[in-house]
Amino acid sequence: MNRSGKGKTEKKKPWYAEGLSFTCTQCGECCSGEPGFVWVDQEEIDAMADEMQLSADVFEQRFVRQVGTDRSLTEYPDGDCILLDPETRKCSVYRSRPIQCRTWPFWDSNLESKKDWKETCEVCPGAGVGRLYTFDEIEKARTEKSV
Repeated sequence: MNRSGKGKTEKKKPWYAEGLSFTCTQCGECCSGEPGFVWVDQEEIDAMADEMQLSADVFEQRFVRQVGTDRSLTEYPDGDCILLDPETRKCSVYRSRPIQCRTWPFWDSNLESKKDWKETCEVCPGAGVGRLYTFDEIEKARTEKSV
């Protein structure tokens, strides 16, 4: 037993234990830039296809690529997501966007340190402002997986 009288030492909470603020401005910044992957599963494909009033097969032919055994949304040559409208800079399937998109900015890479979060806030106008997400809400988003 340690000196505090507790049987085990409490696990130290992450630096964001008091929560973080975020409000999506639908600016499209997180959907553009360097090439990457937006991983999708069949349930997500079906939901996005439904929102666009397409069959899942047609949606997949137009907007999804095979990457090994996984699937990802395709991109424009400049790295922008294929579902980011080039004119309005809005997501074409915002209400049914994939888990990976819904959990932004609460990704491990953005939460490693206060410095990483500060950098996220510099590129995302909604990060660091608006609604305060609790530690539990952040952890739920951070650990949610799409595939």
